[in-house]
Amino acid sequence: MTEPLQRLVEVEMPYGKYKGRLIADLPGNYLNWFAREGFPPGELGRLLALMHEIDHNGLKDLLAPLRKRPHG
Repeated sequence: MTEPLQRLVEVEMPYGKYKGRLIADLPGNYLNWFAREGFPPGELGRLLALMHEIDHNGLKDLLAPLRKRPHG
């Protein structure tokens, strides 16, 4: 499951109030709003749903080792 987790620290929110912010850095209340109103389709929705679960369960520290990981 490493790849989706890695994507959370690479993909930026493409629109809205938090445009340009990494999915991993979105605030919990924003993720909760998507959980109530519905996640968008495609990869973005899957990443937002995954981040919501991570945030809701207090597991954001899992993402720390994935940030700015050297390539190669």
